[in-house]
Amino acid sequence: MFVITLRFGDKTRAPQLMDGHNAWLKRGFDDGVFLLAGSLQPNAGGAILAHHASPDEIEARVQEDPFVAQGVVDAEIMAITPGRTDERLAFLKA
Repeated sequence: MFVITLRFGDKTRAPQLMDGHNAWLKRGFDDGVFLLAGSLQPNAGGAILAHHASPDEIEARVQEDPFVAQGVVDAEIMAITPGRTDERLAFLKA
């Protein structure tokens, strides 16, 4: 499992790339890799919870985000090995 943070570097170009970024997010959900996406507060960027992909696949996917490719955000990928979960999230330990 991975936590991906996308912290704004150059917000000024975000509006012109938002459609591409949203299409990239949709693709991640459609592919079953992204579980959650949301904003970092206050207006600092975003975060994504991802699974069912290798570290190399996650890295490649993150590099395809127009925000990352165009330097709008700085991405950090953190790998997590779940040890304990609420029973509703037990599938994450697989």
